[in-house]
Amino acid sequence: MPDTLLTEPPLQPVRPPFPVGEILRPDGPLPRRKHRIIAVLPAYNAAATLAATLADIPRGSVDEILLVDDGSKDATVRIARDMGLTVIVHEKNTGYGGNQKTCYRYCLEHGADIVVMIHPDYQYDARVIPHAVGVVELGICDVVLGNRVRSRAEALKCGMPWWKYVSNRGLTAFENFALGQNLGEFHSGFRVYRRSVLETIPFERNSDDFVFDTQFLVQAVHFGFRLGDVPVPVRYFDQASQINFRRSARYGVQTLATVGAYWLNRLGLWKSDLFRPKRV
Repeated sequence: MPDTLLTEPPLQPVRPPFPVGEILRPDGPLPRRKHRIIAVLPAYNAAATLAATLADIPRGSVDEILLVDDGSKDATVRIARDMGLTVIVHEKNTGYGGNQKTCYRYCLEHGADIVVMIHPDYQYDARVIPHAVGVVELGICDVVLGNRVRSRAEALKCGMPWWKYVSNRGLTAFENFALGQNLGEFHSGFRVYRRSVLETIPFERNSDDFVFDTQFLVQAVHFGFRLGDVPVPVRYFDQASQINFRRSARYGVQTLATVGAYWLNRLGLWKSDLFRPKRV
């Protein structure tokens, strides 16, 4: 991986003065991005919203876009291929977590330095991609999430169901306290990962269901990676994928269990495979 993906912020407090025109009016072409960035879209029945999601991605901000289709019943695969995406098809539905495992295996095998994961249901604003990636490239964070809940009024105005808002706030507060973090939310479907995160975290052992995301973040904390977030406008509408109240409740219980497993592992009371290093 290029050395410019820093492991810690640089410290150069003493510099000689220089003409500010070097910043405002640089000579020659601007430096090009040095890192290979792959955007991954874990998809299930996303035909209606796929093109809109892609249209918001800033030109030149990624090098490849991979869509992994998890047994869709609509035209997701045809549209993705027509648009020129790299496409992998699961003949049978493997689940949200199983879909992401395929995404990340591909990225590691194809030289990604940074991976952007965004749902193709147009719920998240893809215009934020270069800004979230920049936080990783500057060495400030290893994992960056899109925070949908900049304020209660905004989240509810954009259509977030009240029960989902309450559960999101409650679980996020609990996870921040239990894991020593300060994220705006833990349950975002817009994420950016440094390659070393995927190389270190044993994500293949995670659930194939929705709790995969929680397990991944708790593992990131366990292995010492730095987590941060950026505000991302969110959209809730009929075509956007959502899990119902029953599955959300199950997800909440699984989230609490994952955090409990983290602490049992940390205290040495019960060793979980989620926190055992990958085999070399």
